Amino acid sequence: MKFTRKEFLLSLIMSTTAFLSGCQKAGQDPDPQQQDPYLVSHTTIRTFTRDQMAQQVQQINPALSFLVRYGIKVHKIVYNTKHPDGTAIKASGVLLVPDAPTALPMVSQQHGTISSDADAPSNFGPNSDAAYAGTLFASLGFILICPDYIGYGESKNLPHTYEHREGLATASLDMIRAAKEFMKETGVKTDDRLFLTGYSEGGFATMALHKKIEEEFPAEFNLRGSSIGSGAYDKPAFMKYIINEKTHGISSYNRLYLWTMLTYNDLYKLNRPMSYYLKEPYATQVQEKGRNVDINVSISDIFTDSFRKAVNDGTDKGFLDAVKDNDIHDWAPKARMRLYHGDADNLVFPFNTTNTVEAMKKRGVTNVEVFMLKGRNHATAVSDYLLGTFEMFSSVQ
Repeated sequence: MKFTRKEFLLSLIMSTTAFLSGCQKAGQDPDPQQQDPYLVSHTTIRTFTRDQMAQQVQQINPALSFLVRYGIKVHKIVYNTKHPDGTAIKASGVLLVPDAPTALPMVSQQHGTISSDADAPSNFGPNSDAAYAGTLFASLGFILICPDYIGYGESKNLPHTYEHREGLATASLDMIRAAKEFMKETGVKTDDRLFLTGYSEGGFATMALHKKIEEEFPAEFNLRGSSIGSGAYDKPAFMKYIINEKTHGISSYNRLYLWTMLTYNDLYKLNRPMSYYLKEPYATQVQEKGRNVDINVSISDIFTDSFRKAVNDGTDKGFLDAVKDNDIHDWAPKARMRLYHGDADNLVFPFNTTNTVEAMKKRGVTNVEVFMLKGRNHATAVSDYLLGTFEMFSSVQ
């Protein structure tokens, strides 16, 4: 049977998680004393030989094994970063290093929303983005950098900075810096080219990271492009939409909207009671359970009239300033960018991407491609995004 390149990639994407379960844990690296400003420690947590990977893929589909180019070592990285409040903290992530003899480009992969620390990249469980798509990227010849973010892994005792621009971008940026220190220390060769990718919360994190690198540290990194999927980039438009418009009433989606509100209420020191934002009985439910509530009505129905009015007439300056601080849709990227979004996405609404592209074009940007995926929702758009990302990044090799 003949397969197109896209069919090969799609099949391999879907099979990546399956072959990971058959690989065994490796030993621990020594923890040498060092003076690197970011890298604290590193530990080898998995080793995959090329034959192991090829054999596992062979068992699933013999036609796919030829795509595997390298074995991989997976290293947990602990590094120094800063909390959004300025406090110095330690965070973590994983670095996936192919056993290639030549210098390779780097990909920083920002993960999507997770609800359990078990799914953080540094734990390398089968449901983590690092184990799912990251391993495939690495086997094809990319050094994968996968931050946990604040709130997972080494920093799991802190609240996660959910959908917070600075918290996500800084943790990701400092992970890249720590990874480069690791590579210098251990002799891993990179050609210094950097690519970025992420989906959903990872899409928002990747957009924030791309923006931060280009605007604040343009000389430090050789950023060559990003491939981003289904992120909530236009925070003001998104916030006003869910406050004023009827939506799906899916409780798992509502939890994510509430998580964002709770994060901003905390990080921006608004410190308002839930009764300010929400009607009863929802205020009491969220006060008691946080974001882990089951609210299965349109989220617009749970906000108080006074909060909705203060947002719409602009008098709630504290909340609106917090939302504005996380708006990353209207700027002009220099490096190449691809944006993917399902046009049937009822979790992160497609206007986040269309508004972003329109704003960038008004600024004269010509190197942003948009792929609106017909009939795809937030879950079913993932495969298209991954295929496009593999194709974009593979074209540079």
